[in-house]
Amino acid sequence: MECKGFLFDLDGTLVSSLPVVERLWTELALRLGADPAEAMDFIHGKQAITSLRHFMQGRSEEDIQKEFVWLEQKEATDTEGVTALPGAIALLNRLNELSIPWAIVTSGSIPVAYARADASHLPRPEVFITAEQVARGKPEPDAYLLGAKSLGFEPHECIVVEDARAGIQSGLSAGCQVIAVNAPLDTPELPQVNLSLNSLEQLLIRREENKIYVTQQ
Repeated sequence: MECKGFLFDLDGTLVSSLPVVERLWTELALRLGADPAEAMDFIHGKQAITSLRHFMQGRSEEDIQKEFVWLEQKEATDTEGVTALPGAIALLNRLNELSIPWAIVTSGSIPVAYARADASHLPRPEVFITAEQVARGKPEPDAYLLGAKSLGFEPHECIVVEDARAGIQSGLSAGCQVIAVNAPLDTPELPQVNLSLNSLEQLLIRREENKIYVTQQ
């Protein structure tokens, strides 16, 4: 693969936050009378407000916003078990060493995304796209279109790195190249991605003058 920049999802791609997500969404689902297993299956890769509206259909927007505030405060302060995934820090440092532009493009809000990035000791990108910056969250293409624009590139010049179906759909819809990392094997879009990996440790990046090449180890 050849590209000019990278657009990384955060949760499940660069950072393991599953323990926190499972704790809080199980508590929330039970309070809302929803099935925690169904909630966990639905929420991955999506904005929290989108998931809340799905599970709180028929409830007032005021009630939904109250639950969102509760969830955001909890997720921004509970970082126990949040760690960088294997290969994540080394890969980002490698991109910085080679002066390759990269961004984080997450469905999380600013407080949650920044807290998890800091807790996992990730290098901080110059471009950090969060839920507040787009009208439509993943699986719509808005977030990755904004990420590419913010780096100064066309979408096809960027590689999206994602783990969740909603994010893979978003990257493909935006017209980006897509690498799926540890995505569920039953993800329907997997045949459409450029690479499917088990770990970021499998990615090899090299730069030859102005060209950036990406291969699988």
